Amino acid sequence: MDIAKGIALKLASLLLFAVMSALIRGFGHTVPVGQVVFFRSVFALVPVVIIYAARGEFVTAVRTHRLPGHLGRGVLSIGAMFLSFAALTRLPLIDATAISFAAPLIVVALAALILKERVQAYSWGAVAIGFCGVIVMLTPYLDLGGAAAIGPAIGALFALLAALCNAGTAIETRRLTETETTSAIVFYFSVFCTLAGLVTLPFAWHAPTELEFAKLVAIGVLAGVAHILLTEGYQFAPASVLAPFEYTAMVWASVLGYLMFGETPTPAVLLGGVIVAAAGLIVIWREHRLGLERPRVRVKAHTGGWG
Repeated sequence: MDIAKGIALKLASLLLFAVMSALIRGFGHTVPVGQVVFFRSVFALVPVVIIYAARGEFVTAVRTHRLPGHLGRGVLSIGAMFLSFAALTRLPLIDATAISFAAPLIVVALAALILKERVQAYSWGAVAIGFCGVIVMLTPYLDLGGAAAIGPAIGALFALLAALCNAGTAIETRRLTETETTSAIVFYFSVFCTLAGLVTLPFAWHAPTELEFAKLVAIGVLAGVAHILLTEGYQFAPASVLAPFEYTAMVWASVLGYLMFGETPTPAVLLGGVIVAAAGLIVIWREHRLGLERPRVRVKAHTGGWG
């Protein structure tokens, strides 16, 4: 494995996703969320199809044995995309990004409840600490004293619900990877989200200017390329190695939020974000240690008593 290349691909994908989010944030309420979802999804298919076709993998991407499974994952992904984009129009970029990191913590709980995975006490403790961090981040949005505070409060709720949907998507992805290829999962995700965005267009359409149209196209292309880079990264490095770098997204969000919108993170978001990141890293570290320990246990069971 080429660990350095895997890390570089992961970091590049996170930067592209951050730029995509910043472009969406820049639209505010001008372009309807459904329209953004449509452009993001349909133009994300362009680099995906080109790359898979060039590699001769397009048939593999289209072939599936579990279309209902892709549909179920698609519904969750659609919910996550609509909610996260709606959150971005109401929250500073760093706030929306930081709250989204509740998703890995929710995955731990859902894995125990739905997949019946055994979750260690360390992980449960980290989840509890992480949710304390989420509460800290949400504290500024709990004061609904004025009308101006309602929009950001709704945005924070949307961001949290998006994290829940993303966690559900991760659980469905684990199920699908038992029989489905990564290319198929990415392809059907984009198709279902495209259709969902398309359905909204007759009800809410903003005629984009040339610059807005270019940004909408860029959002989709950036998302498609980012997905490809992310997938490629896992070909060169283990998930346990790449997972901690996920939190660099908060750095990109801070930089882009400041440069593009003059946004600076509040103390509550900084503190809560650090707590959530620390909790997530504890979960990642513990799972990595278990991954190293399990092979040893199997080897010992095989050779210890048999000489």
